[in-house]
Amino acid sequence: MTPAELDQWSNHWLVVVEDALSRWVSPQAPAGLGDAMRYAVLDGGKRLRPLLVLAAREAVAHGTKDAALDEAALRAACAVELIHAYSLVHDDMPCMDNDVLRRGKPTVHVQFGEAQALLAGDALQALAFEFLTPEPSAIPDNVQARLCRLLATSAGHAGMAGGQAIDLASVGVALTEDQLRQMHRLKTGALLEGSVMMGAACGETTLQALNGLKRYGQALGLAFQVVDDILDVIADSATLGKTAGKDAANDKPTYVSLLGLEEAKSYAQSLLREALDALHSTGLTHTHTLVALAERVVNRNT
Repeated sequence: MTPAELDQWSNHWLVVVEDALSRWVSPQAPAGLGDAMRYAVLDGGKRLRPLLVLAAREAVAHGTKDAALDEAALRAACAVELIHAYSLVHDDMPCMDNDVLRRGKPTVHVQFGEAQALLAGDALQALAFEFLTPEPSAIPDNVQARLCRLLATSAGHAGMAGGQAIDLASVGVALTEDQLRQMHRLKTGALLEGSVMMGAACGETTLQALNGLKRYGQALGLAFQVVDDILDVIADSATLGKTAGKDAANDKPTYVSLLGLEEAKSYAQSLLREALDALHSTGLTHTHTLVALAERVVNRNT
């Protein structure tokens, strides 16, 4: 898949996902809560996690259409974006990273106040699971249950929340490479891996394919964070849409602080090769979009 073809594919699905989010995240929540929720999730971000869900669904669909499973994948794509958005709302708050800029605009707690930001994050997390369990629905019950478990595991103590806890406990601490890798696999990588596996759950596939997709998601998830660490050093806030240099300012361990800039760049490329090798091992024939997304993640500048 060429970069232009990936752009065309991504632009189509970004419109579909944005439209669904706009329809499904209601402004009618009480006392302005809906406004804060919509502010947190709409009109911003790369939507990488939804795109990974949809690309993995494409890989396991084998070129065939199934309306119920296609709907399941779209709902999973939107649900994982809600979890990501809620995590950013909470991550930016004064009790965590105390950041004022996200996606090129003031963070939710700056715009709406800390209490409303906390509630908006809570409501987005709950809404994600409503997305996965619509009523009535043609989506098979076992698919709905599988998607809920994958998302919960990715977001909870064994995934994103656990990684964030390690991150907060590691400020000013000299971590080993293994410890840093484990933190990033949980904090960032788990939800990216979960996105791939949620897409894979929306179709029939083999154990070999599932294992390969899981290894792809793990390598890509870690690569994303390595590149994030690199960009925090070499990019500016306007380019990133968030505060640059905050990791160093907060004395947080990163791959750049541990390995150095050039070695971190080399490691990101190594993880890309690992991800592509894992895809090749699946035996699936419709993985070109997953390949292109991995290449874009590692070679991005924002």
